Amino acid sequence: MYAVFKRELFSLLNSLMAYITIGVFLLALGLLLWFFPDTSILDYGYAELTGFFSLAPFLFMFLIPAITMRSFAEERREGTYILLATRPLTDWQIILAKYLACLVLVLFSLIPTLIYYYSISELGLPKGNIDTGAVIGSYIGLLLLGSAFTAVGVFASSVTKNQVIAFAISVFICFIVYTGFDAMSQIFALQYLESLLIGLSVNEHYQSISRGVLDTRDLVYFISFVALFLGLTRFVIGGRKW
Repeated sequence: MYAVFKRELFSLLNSLMAYITIGVFLLALGLLLWFFPDTSILDYGYAELTGFFSLAPFLFMFLIPAITMRSFAEERREGTYILLATRPLTDWQIILAKYLACLVLVLFSLIPTLIYYYSISELGLPKGNIDTGAVIGSYIGLLLLGSAFTAVGVFASSVTKNQVIAFAISVFICFIVYTGFDAMSQIFALQYLESLLIGLSVNEHYQSISRGVLDTRDLVYFISFVALFLGLTRFVIGGRKW
């Protein structure tokens, strides 16, 4: 499994697409947080990163599918997955190796954003006037959100050989699970299901963790979400293998 993980990670790191995608993500985030007046931290007037943690999930909807779209789709298109499947590895080991490699790259994309925390801490009056606990909780929530979106992206890549189609499917599913359930709970005909739909929303659990409180219900939700989509990936891959 480690050999597949290492191969997949170096394959991603050697891909120009990964650097372009992360670069666009960081550029868009920087422009939104520091230059555009409607979302600028400087115009907000408070030493906090609420704007960053509100905008990052929507950028994740495009960043993560762009990273994961090649994980299975490219292998199947080029025919190299057959060679991988014949090795003494289980389907779960292959799936987890690819999933963890993509997740590590998502983590790499978040590391440069720590400069935002340092900048706000230095700009605050007095210096260091920032709720560090809330920031740590929000980063944990963002990492859990990234793990959920990565599982969706790996599943979408296993469904098709076309990377563009895998990207589109992944973006659509991420958008639905993040905002769709909240929107459906506001529909008049579905208001009696409001609590259930909100409970299924990724956004609800992400916002709960972002408040700085780690609730076991939120952790169980994200673990179950990841397990569900990785299980669906196993079902798709196992069915084709059979």
